[in-house]
Amino acid sequence: MSAVTSLPYFHGNISKKACELLFAAKGKDGSYLVRESETIPNALCLSVFFQKTVYTYRIFKNHQGRYMVQTGYGVKEKFFKRLPDLIAYYKKPGKGLVIQLSCPLEKNKTKQEDEDTEYEGVESLDCDIRALTTTQRRRATAHAFSPRRQQHGAICNVGERHRFVTTQIYSYSVSCENKNILKEMEPTSSMKSLLLAITQYKNARTENNVLQLERQLGVICGTKAVMIFATNQSLPSECLNSLVELVGDPNVKVTLTLKIIGLLTQLASDSESREVLHTYNLISALATVVQHYSTTPNEQVVLQSLQLLQKMTYNTRVFHCSANVDVLIAFLMKQVQAPEDQLTMPCLGLMANLCRHNLSVQAHVKSLSHLKGFYRSLIKFLAHSSLTVVVFALSILASLTLNEEVGEKLFHAKNIHQTFQLIFNILVNGDGTLTRKYTVDLLMDLLKNPKIADFLQRYEHFKSCLCQVLGLLRDKDSDSAAKILELLLAFCSVSSLKRILCHAMFETSSEQRVTVASLTSHIKPSEPIVTLIHWSSQPLQNPERCSLLALVLLKELFEEMMDCTLWTTVAPFMELLFPDQRLASALSFALTSEDREQVQLALKILFEAASLPDFPAIMLGESIAANNAYKQQNTDHVMKKVPVHQHSASFVGSKCSSTTNVARSNIHELIDKLQLGVEVKEQVKDVRLSDVMDVYEQKLSSLASKENRLQDLLEAKALALAQADRLIAQYRCQRAHAEAEARQLASLLMDAERKNEELDGILKTQLLESDRAKADIEELYQHNCKLQAISEEHESLKVTSKGLAQNLETVERQLEELQTEHNSLSKQSELLKKHIDTLKQQNDGCLAQLAEMEAQKNDLCFQLKEKDAKLLGLEQKLKAQQEKTKISEKEKENLEEAIGVLQKELSKTEVARKELSIKLSTLEVQKSQVETQLQQKEALIQAQQDELNKHSQMIAMIHSLSSSKVQSNTVNLSL
Repeated sequence: MSAVTSLPYFHGNISKKACELLFAAKGKDGSYLVRESETIPNALCLSVFFQKTVYTYRIFKNHQGRYMVQTGYGVKEKFFKRLPDLIAYYKKPGKGLVIQLSCPLEKNKTKQEDEDTEYEGVESLDCDIRALTTTQRRRATAHAFSPRRQQHGAICNVGERHRFVTTQIYSYSVSCENKNILKEMEPTSSMKSLLLAITQYKNARTENNVLQLERQLGVICGTKAVMIFATNQSLPSECLNSLVELVGDPNVKVTLTLKIIGLLTQLASDSESREVLHTYNLISALATVVQHYSTTPNEQVVLQSLQLLQKMTYNTRVFHCSANVDVLIAFLMKQVQAPEDQLTMPCLGLMANLCRHNLSVQAHVKSLSHLKGFYRSLIKFLAHSSLTVVVFALSILASLTLNEEVGEKLFHAKNIHQTFQLIFNILVNGDGTLTRKYTVDLLMDLLKNPKIADFLQRYEHFKSCLCQVLGLLRDKDSDSAAKILELLLAFCSVSSLKRILCHAMFETSSEQRVTVASLTSHIKPSEPIVTLIHWSSQPLQNPERCSLLALVLLKELFEEMMDCTLWTTVAPFMELLFPDQRLASALSFALTSEDREQVQLALKILFEAASLPDFPAIMLGESIAANNAYKQQNTDHVMKKVPVHQHSASFVGSKCSSTTNVARSNIHELIDKLQLGVEVKEQVKDVRLSDVMDVYEQKLSSLASKENRLQDLLEAKALALAQADRLIAQYRCQRAHAEAEARQLASLLMDAERKNEELDGILKTQLLESDRAKADIEELYQHNCKLQAISEEHESLKVTSKGLAQNLETVERQLEELQTEHNSLSKQSELLKKHIDTLKQQNDGCLAQLAEMEAQKNDLCFQLKEKDAKLLGLEQKLKAQQEKTKISEKEKENLEEAIGVLQKELSKTEVARKELSIKLSTLEVQKSQVETQLQQKEALIQAQQDELNKHSQMIAMIHSLSSSKVQSNTVNLSL
């Protein structure tokens, strides 16, 4: 380390701010120094100065004692044995630094050398003063001769005075330059880092370079460095040019393109930055992006590109011959005719911007083949729920079809009133400032057509709509108010509409008209004229130019009022306007102006307003006097202006004795001339000599009085010199006091350094504690992971419990249903039992009848046998009793008929018996089936009852687990 401290460019433990001040005072491009790192112990920092920016590179030392510089990504690390070898290596260009090392910034000299070289020549200081700009010289001179500094003017030595003045000028200019450098340091360094990252990415498109470039873009977006792009400096111009090239490159990653488009969108939100972006080929580059991703329009990069194009092309004419504009228009028309998605609104807005006031784009769109389908899609969008989409579609139709057949139908006298109502409805109830902007532009474009302007004049609801539009001026958004003021100025371009606007602005009912004395207490701040006066009083530096537009509108309205019957209504508002104190400054500037018309107009206003009781006449007089004094001071300054480097050593000395020497020399010259004139006149004989002598005597008496006055001035000057001596003594006392304070501050600095060392020790202990805290944090993190796992298990158990509860509810519902079915089945079984009993009774009756029939059959069989026996006997007696045969045959026939009847009855009883047996068998089968079904139902109910018991046990166990009454490792959840 001793070898490092002996190096002339090693500055030890100095802060970053002190390093920046050293570079600001003595540095140039390529200057460098080495210092100790403030944040990393045992590390060094290589500070390099380039374009008013200090770049810092850390120098690390490995375990072998070799030095290495931490440069940007993609640069190979190189180790060196000695620090001078490292410095010599990086003195060559292209080694990874922002610029090669050239001039070492050596340590400060000793105190004696500094005192010897502090005032080593006025010429070098004069050269430095010549290098200052005119503004810096003026500020430095004013700083040097301020009332606090004038106490040094009594120093008698002219050389010291000149050295003091030049030193003050130099120190003031250097301090101002240092402050400006420190203010510009942060954004400029961000710009440099961004440009370096872009260069590295172009050289090697690696993943590390992509991440580095995205990080730098994020830094630029998050700081105030964005406003630097609005300047015409070379560094922001190079950055913008490189970013636009990367946007137009189709080989760039989508994430990087999104980052760049996000930065450009942020720039396009500002009007000045947007004007700067128009100087680059950004629109063609974005059109290339849209063309590249046209096959996948759902990509986020297409949406952001269209939104940026919509911002860039608003109120900007895009040439049709530009690259990829035809492809962009074809994509927009295709997307408009496609089903609605997130790209529909930006496509409509961009198409409205391209078609507005651009005849070449309009001609190209009309020459396409699918124009009618495009018109149909736009007309469909007129019924859209979003007012923004409606106004976009209406703007495109107005630009393309205003003088064609479609436009004549759309803006026909029958439909124009509905169109006006739609436009004013969008203007008043729009979705935001963007919708209001496009609505105002549409209405202003329509007013350029004399026919539509005449239709608007005859629109019956125009006055009420105009009152609603005037109510929008109360909005606090200056951008929206500026667009409304532009619309009102467009109304003023049509004489009839201008008259209606004047009536709507100033006309009041007879009940609201008040006298001049009581007007200030009756005028409501919500009236349009008061709001307009409010906007006219805004500062002129407003980027939306609200104050200028409001003043122009007031001028147009008052010019119309001169020829109108409403001048008596305007007079009370003029009483509010003229007593305003801000009018005094404007009138004073006009009255003291060199323009004849401004002076005449200001005198007219003064003549009208001077009779008012509260007119600020005193303030106007003071303002006129101040303006005249300022102009006189400027003329005197121009007449007496001498360059700073031409001031000699007599610059201060001559100022001290200028009044006395000039006065005395003038008096002596006058006396000599008078004496010479008298001698000449004595030689010449003249009759009027006495008269001439009287005149000369009067002049001599006046000169004597002037000499007395000059003597008084000399006495006053002597008193002033005495006071200057006293001030010098006070200055010396103050200087001694300042030196004592400086010594005290030095001791305080030593104490601060000692405290800094103590704080370093405390910092090390805190670092150890932070390491311990990190270990504790890791343990807590692991414990937290375990708790998260347990909580996840708990959540899963909650989910399962919820599922089981739902299952329980379903099972309970099923159980209730089964119970109802069981009750119904039990009722059916009882009915069946009753039916079986009845069937059994019927069966018993049938059996009894069968027994009776059997008995009758047996009787009949016995009778048949008896009759057969009788027939045998009769057959034997047949031959004998032939007479009785006929009777017997007849009896036989009767008996046979009776037997047939009995046989039929027997067969019927047999059939009935069979049917009854069949019914009995079926009833027995049904009874067995019902009994089996009842057994199955009872078994199912028993199983469900067992499951319900199990589920209730599980639910009780889950509740016990959630209330931490049962240990999770002792619970058996298996079913």
